Amino acid sequence: MCGGRPGHDRRYAIDCSKAERELGYKAEVTLERGLQDTFAWYLDQQWWWRGVMDGSYQRWIETHYR
Repeated sequence: MCGGRPGHDRRYAIDCSKAERELGYKAEVTLERGLQDTFAWYLDQQWWWRGVMDGSYQRWIETHYR
């Protein structure tokens, strides 16, 4: 049982109907496709996240934005 009590996780499920109705928002990709695309991006951009993980990105930020 996730969340500690019955029904807890369902309580926080996302409902986009208000955004669709009031803002005209409609998702262009499914959640599954969005996750696949995101994972693929991170796999293809290892140069970026490895710099974040090893601290070199933080050093760059400190050097350029003091």
